[in-house]
Amino acid sequence: MQSLKIICPNGHLGFAPLKTESFRLGVAARPDFIAADSGSDDIGPVPLGSDTCASPKAWQRHDLEAMLLAARKTGVPMMIGSAGDTGTNSRVDMYVDMIREIAAEHELPPFKIGWFYSEVDKELVRGKIRSGSAVHGLDVREALTEAELDATDRIVAMAGVHPYLELLEAGCDVIIGGRSSDSAIFASAAMHRGFPEAQSYYLGKVLECASFCAEPYGAKETVLGEITPDAVNVTAMAPWQRCTIASVAGHAMYERSNPFHEFVAGGMLDMTNCLYDQASEKTTRVTGMEFVPAEEFRVKLEGSGKIGERFVGMAGIRDPYTIAHVDDVIAWARTQTEERFGKEGWELHYNVFGRNGIMGDMEPLKDRPSHELCIVVQGVAPTQEMAEEVTMTGTRQLFYARLPDVKGTAGGVSFIFDEVMKASPAYRWTINHTMAVDDPLELFPTHTATIG
Repeated sequence: MQSLKIICPNGHLGFAPLKTESFRLGVAARPDFIAADSGSDDIGPVPLGSDTCASPKAWQRHDLEAMLLAARKTGVPMMIGSAGDTGTNSRVDMYVDMIREIAAEHELPPFKIGWFYSEVDKELVRGKIRSGSAVHGLDVREALTEAELDATDRIVAMAGVHPYLELLEAGCDVIIGGRSSDSAIFASAAMHRGFPEAQSYYLGKVLECASFCAEPYGAKETVLGEITPDAVNVTAMAPWQRCTIASVAGHAMYERSNPFHEFVAGGMLDMTNCLYDQASEKTTRVTGMEFVPAEEFRVKLEGSGKIGERFVGMAGIRDPYTIAHVDDVIAWARTQTEERFGKEGWELHYNVFGRNGIMGDMEPLKDRPSHELCIVVQGVAPTQEMAEEVTMTGTRQLFYARLPDVKGTAGGVSFIFDEVMKASPAYRWTINHTMAVDDPLELFPTHTATIG
């Protein structure tokens, strides 16, 4: 093939519904694949640890239905990665079930579906640690310990292109992936058709967030990527958006300490020598990318562990004197909570919004006093009852702080509201590491079936 086209209608499928007009225009451009990523660790550790979704099922079904009907009508493969936000086994099964339901509802002709799982058993990881194969930490984390492994409720591995390639080679029309590298979803389609690794991975990098690579800013709009043996062209489908040199290069280089390197399973995409050209009003052409294979194949692991139950409190302050001494107010509330519960076995977290002006610490407003603050209080404890009381104490005691120069009852005018609400349980990231594997497919079992 001289070129291959992929459209991506949503940078995080289901997080908010895709925009139908630009998607229709993308389908009309006759792509060879329709693909989207459905996951992110930006949503925090709660969905992974609790094995839930971060968005309503209806939003996810909306996008799956639009993509499936378009893919079956045009006869091109559809690919989804990191199903249901986290790519856990239950989220993959949920997506496969929705595909079955949509196909039955619309009486679609038979097609072949493939899927793979990404969850990793803790004992497999423990075996790696005990065998001397260190599970290396990312960013500032130390190597994984068994104690931290024991604190983990659920682990997923991040797949590269390999399970997608296996399912494409098996002739699957629809692929639902477990947790995956965002770029691998798109790169695998290009590599399956014989395009070079460097261009394929760059294609994935530029498409993974859909219209985030276009300007003016607008989410959930479709973009089209076209790969050739030596270049990648990216085009905005929304009539009011353009893929410019600035928007495409900015998207490719954000989010990393080294903006020119993107690590993928099995190697690194080197963008140091990339050249960006404005090929047309809505299209940017990129050349010069390189791929550097890794000496050892390592897979990223993500793990989440439960801390406890959680409630959230909110308090608003308008009194200027109380605002000026808000840190003392918080310290008082924390001290009162310690008197009630002791110093261990619970947590209180305070976030103050509106400090130093309505726009935070921005230079023009940093010395302008605020007229109103909102304090968000998060309380965590082993049980719901204790978490609620910790949060309520940590919130209500803000009213009663003993400040110098306050005479009489000030609470009624200092605080304008308070509220305490049940929240999702509190989880933390326990694993953000890489683990060596002998086979790129060993953590990602694949399955196929015929629907219809």
